[in-house]
Amino acid sequence: MASSDETPGQMPPGDGSVPPGKAMSVAQKAVDKGVQLIQSLKPMKQMGQHVCTFALYSHDLSRQIETHHYVARLNHDFLQCAVYDSDAPNARLIGVEYIVSEKIFDTLPPEEQKLWHSHAYEIISGLWVNPGVPEMVQKQELQQLSPTYGKFWCTWQVDRGDRLPLGAPALMVSPQGESMGTVKPELIRKRDEKYKISSEELGKSRVDVLVPENINPNADYWVQTGKGFAVDVEQVEMKKHSPFP
Repeated sequence: MASSDETPGQMPPGDGSVPPGKAMSVAQKAVDKGVQLIQSLKPMKQMGQHVCTFALYSHDLSRQIETHHYVARLNHDFLQCAVYDSDAPNARLIGVEYIVSEKIFDTLPPEEQKLWHSHAYEIISGLWVNPGVPEMVQKQELQQLSPTYGKFWCTWQVDRGDRLPLGAPALMVSPQGESMGTVKPELIRKRDEKYKISSEELGKSRVDVLVPENINPNADYWVQTGKGFAVDVEQVEMKKHSPFP
C-alpha cells in the first residue's frame, strides 16, 4: 500500500455520493447545533485565516490540486493548517500542513528538511491568496510568510476519485518556477474566476514582498534531485510489553 497513482480498492456501494452515506437528518442537525452552543471548540476558533493555493504530489508533479488552508497560528514561528478541497460547507478535510519559520527550519535534521517545501514562490507569483481580503491588508502577513517552510500530508486523494480517505498519506510540495513545478493554467483560471481575481496581477503587485536570498537547498528536494517521496505501509511485528494472547 503506497501513496501512488494506483487505483484504490473497490469503493463502498451506494449512490456515488462523496463520502458515501445518507444525508443528515433534522435530529442530527439539531444535536450538532445544540452542542455548538455548549462546547467551546477552542482549537477551531483559533483558525484565523483562509488561504487558497495549489499543491502538487511529491511523487507525481503532474497531479495538482487546489487547496484551502484554514490556518491557526500557535506562535510567531509555528502555524498549523487544516486543509480542505474547497471552501464549501460540505468541503472534505484532505490533509494537514505545518508551517515553520526559517529559524525553526534551520534547526531540523537534513533528512527531515527534505520533506518540507518553501513558500516564497507561490506568494510572490500570486498563487497564494486570502480570498476576499484586500491585498493591502494581507501584505504584511505575506511578508512574514514568504521565508517560511511547510510540510503538507494529503490524507484523502480526491483528485483520483477516492470517495473515502484510502491508503497511505501522500507528501505534497509547493508550486515552483521550475517547468515541472508550474501549476496548470486551467487550475489557476478556474480559481481566479471563482474569486474574481488575477493571479498574474497579484504577482505583479507583490514585487515589494521580500524573499529569502537563499532558500535552504534541502527544502524543495525535487528541484535539486528530480526525486520525490512516497509512503509505503508495511506489516511489522508489534512491540509487546506483556504477553499477547
